[in-house]
Amino acid sequence: MDLEPIRQKIDQLDSQLVQLLNERLALAAEIGKVKRSLGGQIYVAEREDAVLRKVTAQNVGPIKNEALQAIYREIMSAAIALEKPLLIAYLGPEASNTHAAALKKFGASVDYHAMATVSDIFTAVEKGETDYAVIPIENSTEGSVREALDSFVESELKIVAQIYLEITHALISNSPLEDIERVYSKDQALAQCRHWLQRHLPHAQLVEATSTSRAVQMAKEEPGTAAIAGELAAEHYGVPILERAIQDKADNTTRFFVLGRKPSGPVGNGKDLTSLLVSLGDEAAAHSGALLKMLMPLAERGINLSKIESRPSKKRPWDYYFFLDITGHYDDPGMKAALSELKRFCPMVKWLGSYPAVS
Repeated sequence: MDLEPIRQKIDQLDSQLVQLLNERLALAAEIGKVKRSLGGQIYVAEREDAVLRKVTAQNVGPIKNEALQAIYREIMSAAIALEKPLLIAYLGPEASNTHAAALKKFGASVDYHAMATVSDIFTAVEKGETDYAVIPIENSTEGSVREALDSFVESELKIVAQIYLEITHALISNSPLEDIERVYSKDQALAQCRHWLQRHLPHAQLVEATSTSRAVQMAKEEPGTAAIAGELAAEHYGVPILERAIQDKADNTTRFFVLGRKPSGPVGNGKDLTSLLVSLGDEAAAHSGALLKMLMPLAERGINLSKIESRPSKKRPWDYYFFLDITGHYDDPGMKAALSELKRFCPMVKWLGSYPAVS
């Protein structure tokens, strides 16, 4: 079979694609000029969401929607870089799961800065040292990242987008499996692989590291040790993968937030989520059913509650903050009315951000 005619057609299409991509990026650069003159945001989460939904709706295959979205994220990443260089902070070091999530959201054309703690990340964005930040917020297996939730209490940053990343852990080491005496990783990663470790390395010492990337760095230098981390970390630090997909649950997923100084606009059509921080204060102690009373203004307006979690306020014993994820955008009339009613008996009703519901 003669492949040359097919290859010639592919070459012609590649030429057209390059031309069209450059035309698209040139238009994006013009939009960037207008945004800068008006003081607008370069990264607009609701516009990104609209573009991805539109191209997915137009897709008739054979390319899968996930692959098409990945291609368009890189196109939009290149467009953002032309409009204005962006610096994205993330919980590091390099090749961590948060780094992978940031790359998934913002692509390869922007700049990234690894930071050691969630607190450092909040400070960097608040001071304008970075444009946006990516932090882990919760895992489907191990629950919420408490430090991240607590940081919202004092910060005025807004959640502008979310990212869901399937977490696949690998056992990484320069030593063979039978020689491994210690396994390093982040506490959550160790917990997510607990049963695998009990079956295959029952005598190995499990040692917490500050991050999965740091665990790989330690395993690289120490004979008889291994790390649990993502394949990105193994590739980045040049350490072999002994076993893949060792997490106990196949649907192990982590949710991340993108933080910015200005809020996102509405997507509409029920495609927005809003996060709130609410305190009942003395109401909780004085009245039974206070939590139900807090939720009634939402329920009466058909606003769905998708998550609620309590955290100690650390101000006095048995005083709690409640973190809520609810459907809709902060600017929706029904949302405004519900929050206005909430504020009548809740000492704190803090809007943390509204953002596209699906990443």
